[in-house]
Amino acid sequence: MPQGLIVKALSGYYYVLPEGAALLEGNTVTCRGRGVFKNRNITPLVGDRVVYEATENGEGTVTEILPRSSELIRPPIANVNVVVLVFSVTEPVLNTQLLDKFLVHIENTGIDVLLCFTKSDLLTETDDNVSHAKEMTSTEFKRITTLYEGIGYPFVTTSSRLEEGVEAILQHLDGKVSVFAGQSGVGKSSLLNKMISGLDLETNAISQRLGRGKHTTRHVELLPLANGGLVADTPGFSQLDFMEVEAEGLSSCFREFAAVAEGCRFRGCLHLHEPDCKVRDGVASGTIAASRYDHYLLFLTEIKDRKRRY
Repeated sequence: MPQGLIVKALSGYYYVLPEGAALLEGNTVTCRGRGVFKNRNITPLVGDRVVYEATENGEGTVTEILPRSSELIRPPIANVNVVVLVFSVTEPVLNTQLLDKFLVHIENTGIDVLLCFTKSDLLTETDDNVSHAKEMTSTEFKRITTLYEGIGYPFVTTSSRLEEGVEAILQHLDGKVSVFAGQSGVGKSSLLNKMISGLDLETNAISQRLGRGKHTTRHVELLPLANGGLVADTPGFSQLDFMEVEAEGLSSCFREFAAVAEGCRFRGCLHLHEPDCKVRDGVASGTIAASRYDHYLLFLTEIKDRKRRY
């Protein structure tokens, strides 16, 4: 039976690109999943390599899901090589706590990360008369990017209005399957419109009352890049939970913690009050950012609270 790639999932249908075919309009086969998938609580995902069979009405049925190299639950997508975390520097203002939460989830999957900071043209140059709840200065942004680059995260800055940074992202995604993720209203769709000729994804302005964008993308779909890569646009969201992360594994999702934690006196150190904790020593000496450690403590509390609820 033929094999293919699920490039879109919508309303119970899976749009499968046959193996070897170019991702062009009209080249996909519209499929349903086998009933056994539902019985086994298995959901085919965009990015899945699958076996399918043709049906009499010209459509098809997905009969087998081939082994996955990676899987994300939110956004739901499989076999991704790199996650592009898209955060605006302002409108909405860059939220490093939310950024760290996204990073924890991705580190837990082992997928590579590229940080993308959009709307760089909206940075303010001085601290004079700045409302820090709504705007960010160039100085503060430089501090943040220096921190994350030092931890080991590559980043690009973009401006869709000025058409800056697009080529840099395309080079990072050359030949890869990637997914754009981040909260609503940060400019994911606007950026993709600049990256893919002829694409016209719906975009919406930021809600001034709520300080966040509306959801303009309502399904996951792989889109072709000029360099042969594939990129998925996904629904934006601003809240994540820690259903897949355990307290004992949280620190390994902070790269700079994992680099020193082996030196802690106790195996399984949670870096709270244990003696000879190298992570807390790093925070005290300034080699580990206090903001990252504070976020770690918040996430650890959230995970423990979740366990108590369930």
